[in-house]
Amino acid sequence: MPGRTWGGTTLTDRKAARRAQLIEAGIDLLGAQAGPAISVRAVCRHAKLTERYFYESFADRDEVVLAVYEHVGQAARQVLIDAVEASSPEPEERARAAVTAFVELIIDDPRQGRVLLLAPLSDPALSSRGVELLPAFAALVRGQLPPGSAEVDRDMTAIGLVGALANLFIAYLGGLLEVSREHLIDHCVRLLTRA
Repeated sequence: MPGRTWGGTTLTDRKAARRAQLIEAGIDLLGAQAGPAISVRAVCRHAKLTERYFYESFADRDEVVLAVYEHVGQAARQVLIDAVEASSPEPEERARAAVTAFVELIIDDPRQGRVLLLAPLSDPALSSRGVELLPAFAALVRGQLPPGSAEVDRDMTAIGLVGALANLFIAYLGGLLEVSREHLIDHCVRLLTRA
């Protein structure tokens, strides 16, 4: 009975809280520095919940992996949208606001960066998801490009920029690119504003 309360919360609220716990545990495990190590048992142990509560929210391991990835992907899209909306209309300032917000999300909390950018490279459940999210991120970039060029050129530029930026962040998160955070942001802003 969803309306019934226990300890001051409804069953629906308790289920949502347990699902959030499982997602957070999934972020820790899928975004681990040593690489993804996620299983139903590991998620339950990390969340300090029984498998009964896992199966209340997810059918299997792949479903929680996808939910974690989509959760982080949605957070990334939202910080970009919020940053652009809160910035001035100047292209360089918009680019800096968006890049800085994205860096804060994926570098300040590298778990989220590894979930979004590295996990799709190694986890079979996510092998196609990174490609599926590309249009959403490309659309955000495309929306900031100056009008005037052909639609197909704007599309190719946006897709190319997203690919270039993703590879820079992958290299940074993977320890292959050793530059300061400020240098990374400045370089990404130059890429975006020169497009």
